[in-house]
This record gives sequence, C-alpha cells and structure tokens, in this order.
Amino acid sequence: MDLTKFRWTREPESYKVGHDTVEIVTKPYTDLWQRTYYHFQNDNAPFFQMETEEKYFSFIVKTEFEESHHRFDQCGIVMYLDSENWLKGSIEYENDEYQHLGSVVTNNGYSDWATTVIDASVKSMWYRFSRREDDYCIECSTDGVTFSQMRICHMYSGKGKIRFGIYACSPEESSFRAVFSDMSILDCQWKAHDGQQPDQAC
Repeated sequence: MDLTKFRWTREPESYKVGHDTVEIVTKPYTDLWQRTYYHFQNDNAPFFQMETEEKYFSFIVKTEFEESHHRFDQCGIVMYLDSENWLKGSIEYENDEYQHLGSVVTNNGYSDWATTVIDASVKSMWYRFSRREDDYCIECSTDGVTFSQMRICHMYSGKGKIRFGIYACSPEESSFRAVFSDMSILDCQWKAHDGQQPDQAC
C-alpha cells in the first residue's frame, strides 16, 4: 500500500506514518456526528484518506486499539466527502464489559448508527470497505480472512471521485493510541448481486 497517496484532513497533533503502518494518538473531544437524535453536530475528527475515481474496489485495514479505555473511544475506516456526507465503521469503547461494533452513515446532514454489542476484551479488528459505483459495503473480521457484513448503504454524494481511509477520535475527555496496518486495495470483493432481478423500470 502506497501511503504517500494519502493526505490528512485535520492533521492530528500526534501521529506516525511508517512504511506500512499508521499510528494516531487521539485528542479529547474529537468526533463525527450530524444532528440525528442528539441534535448536535460534531465534525472535528482527523482522517487519513486517498482519492479515487475507481468505481469498483475494496480497501482492507487492520486496526489495533489496546489503549482505548474511555466511553466512545474509537478507530476504524472512513469515507469522508464533506461534513454532511460520510460513513464510518469502528468499535466504540463503552465500559469494562462491552463495546459497540458498528457503523454510521451520514447522508445530507443526518447520521444513523447501527451497532452490535461485543466483549470489551476485543482490541483489534479488520475492516473491508467496498464500492460498487455509489453503493457501499462495510465488513469486519477478527482474522483478516473471513469477513462478515456490517452494512450496505447508498451514498447520495458517492458518485465520481471519493476519499476514503482511516480515522480515530475520542469524543469525551480521553486520548489513546490507534494503530493501523496491513492496508491493501483489491479488486472489488463485494460481488454483484445474483438473486432477485431489478424491477423493469430500473
């Protein structure tokens, strides 16, 4: 993976970019969220992303977050187009017993959050982010081999050139080190649908 193709959006104060790894030390009160339910807007998390116009591909990364320890500490994959159009997949620390493995999709300034509870002992996760034109899939894996679907979504601003990559943040009074490694871009691993045919009008 050529990390020289990646650029920072809101460069963090503390980070390291190596040959094949990236480390981010989060700042307190950094987050991503738009409006829904909580009625606040947070848009100050840092991202390390690259641009592409490729319509069919998959991006894989391993995340390690041994130091996450405070509510909502998180790191994972992101596609940030602008403040009102983005998606992310991550694990958010909750307490000593459990965390939330989930994804947020934000279209036209409104976020949703889909989660499942996992044990707090989990301190690493692989993600696979796949694109098929303006539809997207987020998957996760504990071993980097077998991936499970987390989310399929449509992005209204997801046509043409996009930016995608990694992020880490700490929405409350916290800071931790997130490590990203084993990044790769592959032919799209999210295969075309082979079941029910599209409606004739489509």
